[in-house]
Amino acid sequence: MTDPATNDHAIAQQAFLPVPHLWKITMLGITATLLWDITDLDLWLVSLLADSHGFGLRHQWWLETLLHDMTRHLATLAYLLLLLMVWRPVGVFRRLALVQRVEALAGITLGLLAIAWVKKNSLTSCPWDLQMFGGIAQYTSHWAWGVSDGGSAHCFPGGHASAALAYLALALPWLTTTSTADQRLGWRIFWLVLLAGLVLGLTQTLRGAHYPSHTLWTALICWMAALFNHQAFVLVQRGKLAWSASA
Repeated sequence: MTDPATNDHAIAQQAFLPVPHLWKITMLGITATLLWDITDLDLWLVSLLADSHGFGLRHQWWLETLLHDMTRHLATLAYLLLLLMVWRPVGVFRRLALVQRVEALAGITLGLLAIAWVKKNSLTSCPWDLQMFGGIAQYTSHWAWGVSDGGSAHCFPGGHASAALAYLALALPWLTTTSTADQRLGWRIFWLVLLAGLVLGLTQTLRGAHYPSHTLWTALICWMAALFNHQAFVLVQRGKLAWSASA
């Protein structure tokens, strides 16, 4: 029987590759997000979804109950299952070393914490808080840090979308191996998570909870958190392998 520790070491030697090609995706994401902000389409788009009485879809059952409330519980369950997979992997997770599984969980956690920190310090209110839609806030760009819009604030970026987009970190252990099959799996995870995050972001935009830019920034922040987390694990793993070789 193969020693799990030996198997983990063998897998790890083929993993934790640098990610220069993935930084290109980051630059594309930054460019797309900034271009959206420059065009100032946020207010125009949400204006199409509401009137002076508010957002008609705010309490629509499919959006509020199914795609908001229920998916939030599913995201919590997924996190707990992934935590279990770190120590008791099954299926494709058995193809990852323990340290890779820890990296995935750490990257997801870091993404969630980063979004929570930005939201806590943001003074941007939700679209449904604006006076033109029956609220009390004046529209203020999320770039205006420290400037209150008079509303409830803490709405930027998209917390609900991060319940999916934080899982972009789950793709990296597969994307950064030498196995072509694992890389294909990583890309499938990446695009599936991105699609799920965009659906959740769109749900909140239709309800009046977030501007489209909030979802774009959530995706970018979660992805950047995942990349920096991966790079930290690369440095640690290189140090461990170098120490093992010299021992």
